[in-house]
Amino acid sequence: MGAMPFSNLFSSRGEAPASAVRQGIAAEDKLRIIDEIESSGALGFWSTDRNGNIAYLSPAIAERLGALPEELIGTPLQQVLIPVEGETDGRSLGLKLNTRKSFSNLSAQAQASDNDAVLCLSGRALYDENTEFAGFRGSVVDITEDFRAEAEANRLAKFDSLTGLANRHRMEQRIDSTLKTFCAAERTAALMMLDLDRFKQVNDTLGHAAGDQLLQQVADRLRSAVGGRGEIGRLGGDEFQVLIPDMDDRGELGEIAKKIIQMLSQPYSVEEGRCTIGCSVGVAIAPYDGLERDELSRAADLALYASKNGGRGQFRFYGADLEHEANLRKRMEDDLAAAIEAGDFALEYQPVVDLGSNTVIGLEAKYTWEDEDRGRVAPETFLPIAEGSRLIVPIGEWALRRACEDAVQWPGNLRLSMNISPVQFEANGFAELVEKILEETDLDPARLELELNESVLLGDASKVDATLGHLFKLGVRLTLDQYGTGRSSLAYLRRAPFNTLKIGANFFEPMLGNDLGDMELVRAVVALANALGMETAASGVHALKLMQELKHLGVGQVQGFVYSDAVSHSQVLEEIDKGVWVLEPTDQGNQRANRRTVYRKIGVIHEDHYYDVTLRNLSRSGAMIEGLEDVPVGTMFVLDFGGGQLAVCTVRRTMGDTQGLEFEQELVDDGAGGLCTRNRVSPYELAAAGAPLEALPAGKYAMAAQSSAPTSYPKFKLSENASGASKG
Repeated sequence: MGAMPFSNLFSSRGEAPASAVRQGIAAEDKLRIIDEIESSGALGFWSTDRNGNIAYLSPAIAERLGALPEELIGTPLQQVLIPVEGETDGRSLGLKLNTRKSFSNLSAQAQASDNDAVLCLSGRALYDENTEFAGFRGSVVDITEDFRAEAEANRLAKFDSLTGLANRHRMEQRIDSTLKTFCAAERTAALMMLDLDRFKQVNDTLGHAAGDQLLQQVADRLRSAVGGRGEIGRLGGDEFQVLIPDMDDRGELGEIAKKIIQMLSQPYSVEEGRCTIGCSVGVAIAPYDGLERDELSRAADLALYASKNGGRGQFRFYGADLEHEANLRKRMEDDLAAAIEAGDFALEYQPVVDLGSNTVIGLEAKYTWEDEDRGRVAPETFLPIAEGSRLIVPIGEWALRRACEDAVQWPGNLRLSMNISPVQFEANGFAELVEKILEETDLDPARLELELNESVLLGDASKVDATLGHLFKLGVRLTLDQYGTGRSSLAYLRRAPFNTLKIGANFFEPMLGNDLGDMELVRAVVALANALGMETAASGVHALKLMQELKHLGVGQVQGFVYSDAVSHSQVLEEIDKGVWVLEPTDQGNQRANRRTVYRKIGVIHEDHYYDVTLRNLSRSGAMIEGLEDVPVGTMFVLDFGGGQLAVCTVRRTMGDTQGLEFEQELVDDGAGGLCTRNRVSPYELAAAGAPLEALPAGKYAMAAQSSAPTSYPKFKLSENASGASKG
């Protein structure tokens, strides 16, 4: 038997006078209209008994809920309908029924998870002739479509329509609310700024449709890389942002940044073909680098700018020095342009030695720049700036021509090796330029070896293949430099015409269990090269023991301090005149690569005293300092690198005013080829000690929590080589 029409609840029985009949006819018309409205589904009705169980529900509404009316009769209304998530406090429907108060326009959704119905209810309490509560009666409207449309509009206002990530407006709101809440709770948060490298090239060559597909895949990979640790937003174009709460460990953040860069740099498949892009990342951390959104965003932007100028495909943490660095970079760009015109660049050559015979088989050209104000500028200082400004293209053309002119004067068994920047390689007509220079200088192409970083393989695949193919046909030798640090696939390596795999100095950084570095990975590279019929070379070899281990593993060629640093061309000619050029390896000084050798002032904290010393060199596990005399082995120090970076360490050896230190906790990559501490002194701790709560300024804030008056005499004396005085 079907459910009784709602109009029957209002109908009456029995005889009536004529006037009553006329009124009854009018009432019947009204009830007929109600029946028609109810049947159309435009408006429904409902009622409950005094216990909140459904006494009546319009058939159209019951059908929308996926049931017959009689199946719902006697069921508690709160078991059928629940408040819309996020729209009310979750108890309002029950409160309205339990407090017996009239209500209107209350949104509720179907309890069943597979039903998307959303209803709008209005109702009033009913009382009998004895004023006893008898239940509720009211109306109900199906607002599912309107509700979903409004929800979608709200979603579009907060999320990027292409990728589904948070948009700029939502990210601003999230950062603002997070920083405000976290500051009150003395918590940390990290902000990453991401920029895609070579995305414009994909748009220009494959079209905007391919660019949109690429951005969608980038969003999916970002979700996979970040997981549930933070919120990801697309700010527009190819700019993305990641907010990670409760994280200030720069070791973990560096690993996340590396994972993002690695994942986003893998090839993509779009309808128009395959493409490869890269990614640069800048990282800022609250409260160290800013307490407000504008401060933190600017810090992350500066770090991103530094990472892009450092060669792209890198990450960089914000540091106060980046403000100064940006200005210095602009000045150096201007001076580099002037140096090209003035001819202030020169070349030196580092011997490449055959490990089997210690014979020099080649020379790698190294840039030098003698600046009037700066003096001799290291290549690792100015080359990234030259690459960022594309000045490397004219500088590289000059260097290649000069090196070929020099090499013509060498014996035919000596090869010329030249490192080629990705910017040079990607420039239009690079292979044609090489061909022209070889013709003009009359150098045998087989004696020219071009070293290419793995990042060149991330460019447009067809263009990369064409350029490599052209160089191969010329007879030029090709070396894949710094192999194992990039993202080239084995499949690509197998079909690319490389002659040599070159292992970079970063493989030889001391690691846990082996002071020589990652020898197992070196072994794997040698095996791979042998399988592919390639030669192996190693650069940055700094010690005799390391050289001997590489020889044992089967590495064929070596260059580095163990044999010789770069020398002038006149010295090269002098050695050639002597006959066969043989170099005996030495272990004098056990020198490390330049990028790990530093000479700068840092602080040493011992008890309640602060000393200024010179940092001589730095590794993940320790450092060498100069400036304190008579320091016994076993002394505990805290090194202050500035910017809140403190490292607890122990003196393991001492030589006059020089000490070798071992860190309690290893340092981590700073994203710029250097090292930094995992954590920093929190501004919250400084505030507790009386310092202002603001982004950590430069200076010796490590002593902020200590008394201004020393409680003991300084234990150590500053040597004559050290500048500054100890501070209590």
